This record gives sequence, structure tokens and C-alpha cells, in this order.
Amino acid sequence: MDLKKDVEEKLKEAIKNREKEKISVYRLLLTSVKNREVEKRRPLSEEEFYSVVRSLIRQHQESIESFKKGNRLDLALLEEKELRILEALLPPLLSEKELFDAIEDGIREVGAKDRKDMGKVIKFIMERYPGRIDGKTLSEMVLKRLSK
Repeated sequence: MDLKKDVEEKLKEAIKNREKEKISVYRLLLTSVKNREVEKRRPLSEEEFYSVVRSLIRQHQESIESFKKGNRLDLALLEEKELRILEALLPPLLSEKELFDAIEDGIREVGAKDRKDMGKVIKFIMERYPGRIDGKTLSEMVLKRLSK
């Protein structure tokens, strides 16, 4: 998998440059990917890899909130640095217009007629644009479009 190899190379570079935050983030990511591969008993697809990255991003966001509530700004700052490193691994999200066009294409391709076909449309779009779409936003927009 190219993405995993890319992270492994970034880890080597971070070790050479003694960048503690990056080393920590890349090791955590590679461990999470490895665990998911063992779970699935196969290498991860591109979308599954990005799913692991998004999961780690959510964990960091929750940690940041907790640390801020607990008045631990030093730890919140560290989590924010790590969060930015993870976010840099994701491809840029589709713009609202690109997402709207993708939904229209998806509806046309799968022949969706109403809300019952929502899952087919979402699956089609997520496969076509791995890692470039926020699932929550997509499901809201598809539901809105199919409810017309």
C-alpha cells in the first residue's frame, strides 16, 4: 500500500530530524493501521487507511477539548500539533460544488429514486473519492437531495 509506505518514509525522515511529535504520530498511525490490517486479515484499501487517520483525528480533537476543560493547555497544544500532522496526511476535501456534482453523478449512476437508495449513493461516492469527503456532510446532503 502506497500510503502506508509513505508514512513509513515520513517516520524515517522524522527520526533522522529528531522531530518528536511527528515520530509519535507516525508510530501511532502505523500501529493503528497494522491493528486494522490484522483485524481484516488483509492490507487496507485507500478509504480504510483514511478512515484510520480520521479516527485518530477525532481522538485528538476529543483530547484537546478534555485538556482545555481540565486547564491543561500544555497538553492541548501538543495534541493540536499532532492533529495538524495527521490532517496533513489527508487529501483535500471536495468543495461544496464538487460534492454536489458528485452526489448528482452518484444518483444518476446507481439510479436512486428515493431515500431507500441513500446507502447505494453514499457507497458509490465514498469509493470514487476516498478520503476526500466528510461522511456526515455527505449523508446530510444526499438525504436532502433524495428527499425532494
